[in-house]
Amino acid sequence: MQRWPIDLKSTDWMMSGLLQPVVEALAGGKLVAVPTETVYGLAADATNGRACAGIYEAKGRPSFNPLISHVESLEAAEQHGLFDDRAKALAAAFWPGPLTMVVPRNPASPIASLTTAGLDSVALRVPAAPVMRWLASRLGRPLAAPSANLSGRISTTDADAVIADLGDKIAHVIDAGPCPIGIESTIVSLTGETPALLRPGGVPAEEIEAVLGCRLIRAAADDHAPQAPGMLTSHYAPAAAVRLEANSIAAGEAALLFGPNGLPGADQARACLNLSPTGDLVEAAANLFSALRQLDASGAAVIAVQAIPGEGLGEAINDRLRRAAAPR
Repeated sequence: MQRWPIDLKSTDWMMSGLLQPVVEALAGGKLVAVPTETVYGLAADATNGRACAGIYEAKGRPSFNPLISHVESLEAAEQHGLFDDRAKALAAAFWPGPLTMVVPRNPASPIASLTTAGLDSVALRVPAAPVMRWLASRLGRPLAAPSANLSGRISTTDADAVIADLGDKIAHVIDAGPCPIGIESTIVSLTGETPALLRPGGVPAEEIEAVLGCRLIRAAADDHAPQAPGMLTSHYAPAAAVRLEANSIAAGEAALLFGPNGLPGADQARACLNLSPTGDLVEAAANLFSALRQLDASGAAVIAVQAIPGEGLGEAINDRLRRAAAPR
């Protein structure tokens, strides 16, 4: 495994050919960890079924759980999915960015059926982070890329966490530092008459509803035939149990706090972190997965979580926490 540190404030990595070995590895069916604005992705050529099987194997991921394919532009996305007026409006508003759209699959698309879990729909995203777009453009193929972590466990938002989970299973890690959003993309299905929110994420549902002019259906968890990633009941889970809506912290528990007020007993916690002392949901989303990993590493049997508001990005944060706390 080779690590490639890059500075996204510069275009030197793009112009120098530094990452050409990464492009060649992807063309050869290898796995690569790639930073995005949301989380680090475990990328492979989405048209190569054997390479995508390697994603499932590396993550220990159920093969019925579809993968998101990342492309460099709407024009590239239209080679793989059928975009109606609703989808085009969302693309204009939120791409590049942390929105994934599930649309009917273009019959001419070469994306492997394993990538879509055999469905007649495809999940597509144009990420804001430049590395994934550049790699897809240089490769000339979409990149299937779920979060770069073991399946069901906490997503990775920095290269060290990727290496801790998957270091012996991947060819390259591109290290661009911590992900600025820190929580996965919002997933919206446009395969039916009424748009459906499959997974809350980096674009608040309210903003999507404003563009569409209608309310999104909230899809339920699906442990048998999910339409998109992140829909399993238990997901994003640490080894420790997770206790939600905590009003106090018991001795020996790890504490995950939010806002300026804290909780009684936090001073006797085994470990204590605050997602945002000022109550900023954007900051809290960026810190969520790294904080869960740090608290899990404390060895506490339980992580107690202070209540977090549900509006805006709070919907996505609470979604991840509920899945982390679900029975396994």
